[in-house]
Amino acid sequence: MVMTQSEFSERFPAESDLVEFKQGVPPEKVAEAVTAFSNTDGGVVLLGVDNGGRAVGITTDGEQQAKTHRAVAQVHNPGRYELHELLVGERGVLVLAVNRRREGFAQMRDGRILVRRGAMNTALIGDELMRFVTARSLTRYESTPTKAALTMADPELLERLRSTYGWSADGIEDRLVETGFVERTSDGPMLTVAGVLYLLPRPADILGKAYVEIFRYRDETEVYDRRFDIDGPVNDQVERTTQALMDDLGSDVVVIGLHRHELPRIPEPVLREAVANAVAHRTYENARQPVRVELRPDRVVITSPGGLPEPITLENIRQQNAARNIDVIKALRRFRLAEDAGLGVDVMQDTMEAALLEPPEFDADGAHVGVVLRLGSTVTPQERAWIAEVERRGEIKAHDKLLLLHAARGELLTNTSVRELLGVDSTHARAALQRLRNLGYLQQSGERGGASYTLAKELGPPAGLQLAGDELEALVLTLASKGRVTNEQVRGRTGLERNQVLGLLSRLVESGRLEKHGERRGTYYTLADGRLGV
Repeated sequence: MVMTQSEFSERFPAESDLVEFKQGVPPEKVAEAVTAFSNTDGGVVLLGVDNGGRAVGITTDGEQQAKTHRAVAQVHNPGRYELHELLVGERGVLVLAVNRRREGFAQMRDGRILVRRGAMNTALIGDELMRFVTARSLTRYESTPTKAALTMADPELLERLRSTYGWSADGIEDRLVETGFVERTSDGPMLTVAGVLYLLPRPADILGKAYVEIFRYRDETEVYDRRFDIDGPVNDQVERTTQALMDDLGSDVVVIGLHRHELPRIPEPVLREAVANAVAHRTYENARQPVRVELRPDRVVITSPGGLPEPITLENIRQQNAARNIDVIKALRRFRLAEDAGLGVDVMQDTMEAALLEPPEFDADGAHVGVVLRLGSTVTPQERAWIAEVERRGEIKAHDKLLLLHAARGELLTNTSVRELLGVDSTHARAALQRLRNLGYLQQSGERGGASYTLAKELGPPAGLQLAGDELEALVLTLASKGRVTNEQVRGRTGLERNQVLGLLSRLVESGRLEKHGERRGTYYTLADGRLGV
């Protein structure tokens, strides 16, 4: 968004109940403003604006935004927030928009509870603090006692929980109370919602649809060919659902030389974390909806009831973390079925990137949270297996894999092309190229600004990619000199995938060396002079 200084001054004339100016990004002051806005009616912190309301400018790059996210992370339970870039004249401003927290309250790390009064962030004390906390205190639903008495707990499940937590055999009831699985009531010790989820063989008997429902579809219609439920304690749900998905999805098997590579279509840690997040962070107050898993021909979709817990948004889902059911997720971590706090999304994204697969796609509304895991990618199984072979020679970084793949496809790598591929600056691009050169994976031609890099011949790209780009083009032109050429014919001769052949043919058409005829399945190509192959 772009504004003039006069438009900015008219819109934000001074600090107020809803507006605060900050010339830089002082972490403590930003955290105070976020806490106060979260506990009152929300507001915006304008970063890069002096006390008089004049935009003096601030860098708005990724590092500055990460610094702002870290400042917000100092707040315990902030409201949802968004970070936007604003250009005032020629000066950059970061807009930190904070929503009012609807459940509970925000708090500074040192324990202060702040509210916004005019242009001040004011700490509550005494009776005022007591009234505020009493009005805002929220009992988590997972801590609610149910009608299931502790005596209903399955002995084997109770022993498994005791062993997982490392408790002694004495004082089990006290430990269950301390960890939120039991609450003592006038009717005796009763299992809480969290307790039911771990200590009853069928939690759904008490909590409604507290299970996972799996549907498999063979096409994009709503007609499924298989449907089944996975119930039991939530740790069993995570393990059995993950295994069921792994069994159904299977792996791509590729043999290169003497090595057989089994490449899971989706890595197991990604599926396990996605399922764990769904069962741990769903709302159990909604007893009419289970966690739903859809197996589609090209994707896996996992949807859980309940929106994102505050302060999580789709935009900050990697930077922030919060748990709707704290006791439930803590136990899953004890069972080693979920990542540590704040690492789940990171693990999913990083693992998919390392496997050269598409990143997870998150979606959310007020009633549901979903994640889509794509099957397949622009990288073929043969290429993934080849990269695995390269990794046997020594550790390489995630973005090294992308550069090696483009080099294996015959592309000439330069500082400019690497900057575009990786989204980095010139210094990082040069370092990546030189590191791969020094490892013996790339060979360099030219110097300084004219340097270019190709795959080292000793590395040996996968079958179908041994030819450099100009050699592949020459092969296609030779085929065209003998008659019509189709995508299928080129795939058969080169071992390339359909999209790779389409790119190759398109380049030859754009350069005027081939002519394209027909549409869709009837498409074929001839030499551009039209004398042959027609």
